[in-house]
Amino acid sequence: MTNEHLTLHTDKYQINMMYAHWVQGTHDEQAVFEVFFRKLPFGNGYAVFAGLERVVGYIRNIRFGDEEIAFLRTQEEGYAEAFLDALRAFRFTGRLDAVPEGTIVFPNEPLLRVTARIFEAQLIETAILNFVNYQTLIATKASRIKQVAGEDGLLEFGTRRAQEADAAVWGARAAYIAGFHATSNLRAGMLFGIPTKGTHAHAWVQGHDSEEEAFRQYAEVLPDQVTLLVDTYDTLRSGVPNAIRVGKLLEKQGKRMNGIRLDSGDLAYLSQEARRMLDEAGLPYVGIVASNDLDEDLIFSLKAQGAKIDVWGVGTQLITSAGQPSLGGVYKLAAREKDGEFVPVIKISGNPEKVTTPGRKDVYRIVNRETGIAEGDYVTLVEEGPMLTEEPLRLFDPVHHYIQKVIQRYDAVPLLAEIFADGELVYELPSLDDIRRYHREQLKLFWPQVLRKMNPAEYRVNLSETAWELKMALIEKYRT
Repeated sequence: MTNEHLTLHTDKYQINMMYAHWVQGTHDEQAVFEVFFRKLPFGNGYAVFAGLERVVGYIRNIRFGDEEIAFLRTQEEGYAEAFLDALRAFRFTGRLDAVPEGTIVFPNEPLLRVTARIFEAQLIETAILNFVNYQTLIATKASRIKQVAGEDGLLEFGTRRAQEADAAVWGARAAYIAGFHATSNLRAGMLFGIPTKGTHAHAWVQGHDSEEEAFRQYAEVLPDQVTLLVDTYDTLRSGVPNAIRVGKLLEKQGKRMNGIRLDSGDLAYLSQEARRMLDEAGLPYVGIVASNDLDEDLIFSLKAQGAKIDVWGVGTQLITSAGQPSLGGVYKLAAREKDGEFVPVIKISGNPEKVTTPGRKDVYRIVNRETGIAEGDYVTLVEEGPMLTEEPLRLFDPVHHYIQKVIQRYDAVPLLAEIFADGELVYELPSLDDIRRYHREQLKLFWPQVLRKMNPAEYRVNLSETAWELKMALIEKYRT
């Protein structure tokens, strides 16, 4: 077994439910589960879906081998040997539909839909939520930072503060999807083709007799990749002047210094003074990189103060999703097989926001043909068939029915794509750069008011009248 073999990356109660279905003879019945989240993270106006590629790899490689079976034999439940034999033969044979990575998504709409034997659909819940919740959260945080940084360079520097190795590499990938330009993590670069960037540490300067000697020797080794960390001792009185001297030496060699890096202190003031000093020394092309626990709020503040920073190195606050520990995505049963047909099911809760919408659902993005802007997302039942756009569409608030909007001319863009059919991968996974481009195009579909960092406008996610009536009917059925 290796650390990448993730078959038992699941909660024990999933195996117990599989066992119970197997004992009762219901394990081959079909079920439909949907993944969605109830609330946007960070008080943001949108989220960025990520994690599908890892879901695909996980599903394709589920196998119960000797080590997994031997471990399950040690459990106190005492699973029957015939059940363990059934696990040995386990393969995913169902269907998976999902929104493409990089899609802008919103609460209470299906992001993934699993249609499979309950024996299969139950096993994969935990891992799917683990992958999608984390990567979507990091991609959303990265997108918030990108919205504030604009066209400035963005470097992902979070590895040493990430919650373990997988979080570091998949978090770097999620950040790249949302617009970061490079990562410091070489493994992420190797696995995903993300550009990698790095400078040097304070230890390099401390390990030499003088700061100027440290800078000079670093430049001798990497003359085409010189970005110097200037705050080991005194940023303005020694760090920047020594960097300027090295920059001038490089010019004599026909080279150009890339930049200096600020990692502490008053970044607004220091960057302004450093920019002035570099310009006066005839080095206007030397960029200024800043790091030091940056996030979207601090970057927003520094830009408002007129900071002269060209590239932002963002680490801890991004990779740990500071301010929002989890996305809160859930995996809920929407329909089950009964007498050869799918029967919609509902979960009712004392918390109204936790009441699920029953039935197998599709989701469409309603794009106004005149403006090219999305007016809302529209959730329908699969049984309603593809949306027809010849008739005006009425969008209504499910709580306050008098709040309505009628769209006359629109396109209904389906968001869910077929990923697996009969257990076979039928979706061509796009390259990471294609996902980045797709994400940039997605952003163009929304008004700036939806995308803004503070007090974003609410984007509507609407149920079709058929879906809403089914939900009300099942609530009434179980209420009485």
